[in-house]
Amino acid sequence: MNLSPSAHADTFTRDHLPPAEQWPTFEFTLPELRYPDRLNAGAALLDAAVAQFGGERPALLTPGGERWTYADLQRRSNQVAQVLTEDLGIVPGNRVMLRAPNTPWTVAAWLGVLKAGAVVVTTMPVLRAGEVRVLCELTKPQVMLCDARFLEDARVACTSASDAGSPAPGASAPTLVAYGSGVDAPDSLEARCAAKSGEFEPVATAADDVALLGPTSGTTGVPKITMHFHRDILANADTFARYVLKPLPDDVFACSAPFAFTFGLGALVVFPLRFGAAALLTERATPLELAELAHAAGATILFTAPTAYRAILKQGGAELLRGLRQAVSAGEHLSREAWLHVYDETGLKLINGIGATEMLHIFISAAGAEIKPGATGVAIPGFRATILDADGNEAPPNTPGRLAVIGPTGCRYLNDERQGNYVVNGWNVTGDTFVRDEHGYFFYQARSDDMIVSSGYNIAAPEVESALIEHDAVAEVAVVARPDPERGAIVCAFVVPSEGCEGDADLAKTLQDFVKQQIAPYKYPREVRFVTELPRNPSGKLQHFRLRQVLRDEMATPPQPSQPDQPDPATGASGHTHRNRAHQEVTP
Repeated sequence: MNLSPSAHADTFTRDHLPPAEQWPTFEFTLPELRYPDRLNAGAALLDAAVAQFGGERPALLTPGGERWTYADLQRRSNQVAQVLTEDLGIVPGNRVMLRAPNTPWTVAAWLGVLKAGAVVVTTMPVLRAGEVRVLCELTKPQVMLCDARFLEDARVACTSASDAGSPAPGASAPTLVAYGSGVDAPDSLEARCAAKSGEFEPVATAADDVALLGPTSGTTGVPKITMHFHRDILANADTFARYVLKPLPDDVFACSAPFAFTFGLGALVVFPLRFGAAALLTERATPLELAELAHAAGATILFTAPTAYRAILKQGGAELLRGLRQAVSAGEHLSREAWLHVYDETGLKLINGIGATEMLHIFISAAGAEIKPGATGVAIPGFRATILDADGNEAPPNTPGRLAVIGPTGCRYLNDERQGNYVVNGWNVTGDTFVRDEHGYFFYQARSDDMIVSSGYNIAAPEVESALIEHDAVAEVAVVARPDPERGAIVCAFVVPSEGCEGDADLAKTLQDFVKQQIAPYKYPREVRFVTELPRNPSGKLQHFRLRQVLRDEMATPPQPSQPDQPDPATGASGHTHRNRAHQEVTP
């Protein structure tokens, strides 16, 4: 594919795009998708909104009472761009990592990075130092803008990343700049910004310059870094939001996801700004708390997972949802029963959808009268989708196969051989098994890989295994998803204890706490089962599918106590299957 002349002085991202022959097909079939060659997404989102809707409209709200207007956000994002370029030496193409929760300053930082012509790297603040270190080694940021509450892990990550070395010439640990609650230092981001004029001319980046590096986890647990152009950031707003969600300037968006998830980035930053609306920013909240905060703020559009909608109804929060104009469900399967339950209790017709970090946001959905309960939806305007069989050919209707999609966005991994797994004959193949009916509606069947989707979070089973095996009390471990009516699925760990260790409830709790210290806490195994051995094939390869089958059988038939000298259903060997069966549901 021919690319426009880049505005990047630092050519790292363009140099590490996948080979052209591994790119998916891109299509720009809507007039809104025909962007100019020179395009800065930060300016296109914010400055254009100020020009169209005025600067005094509310842009960002918080439960604590903060209220930033569009003019406030424009001034502060320009100040961030000034700090980056004038104080910190950022040039177009440099990477700037954000390590912070959903706050107004984080939005200003995200926009300021883009305006400066740099590339923003989004991360979740709950990641531990080792996980951040890996992301630093992969993306090689020059600066990290970090909420003060997460500085300690950031310092450790930056130091260890520098010590580990880097293949990039001249690479070193990123410069750390803190901001947020409790920061009163002269070198904080807020203090630096206060000394700036707030006048900044956005860099005239190319529409196909990389603007965003979005980390995701693969089935091996090794992060993949998705690469998105400036035009990509606008494309999901000009497809899903414009044609399905149809936002209005008076809308107030709320969402449970952090900005580091492109689901949250779209819902709380890109979509509201594109249409002159406002966003309610919550850092952390239970489903019921989110509903209460959204209701109090007058939110009209809510994005969250089916798990959250179920929890809100279960806790008597139906009334809190009735004031919404639109409600979007994504991140995990929304069953027909769950859709009907929400509709019966609230009158809301949940907008179901599937998206991917590789595609930035939702590409199959339906709204209003077009909704078919139980179906994910149809390919939204600007995208087309199909089902591929095992040979990579399009399957006929009502035949299960791999979901594949083509549109204005698509998969580009940063210097990653797994690019060839995601792109097949020009199609983006998501790793999900679907069925398409004769009317073009897509029905979810299952994940095609080992990713565990729990309460909307993608958790790579091998990453949890790697954390558990580091504990001295663990001899062997296998992690799989166990179906769960509340969360969709939970992380279930089958553990063979080390010699001399008793597999009981105390050890289960110890292992759960240990995992929370090694990787992001939401990835910990909510269920720990102790077994005498794990199933393996003749070559010694672990057979996860046999463990999944045990769990499926249990869902179908209540488990009976294991008896001595009976075949172990997980392994085929004799002995007690769950030795004390210490499967703990521990709340974080």
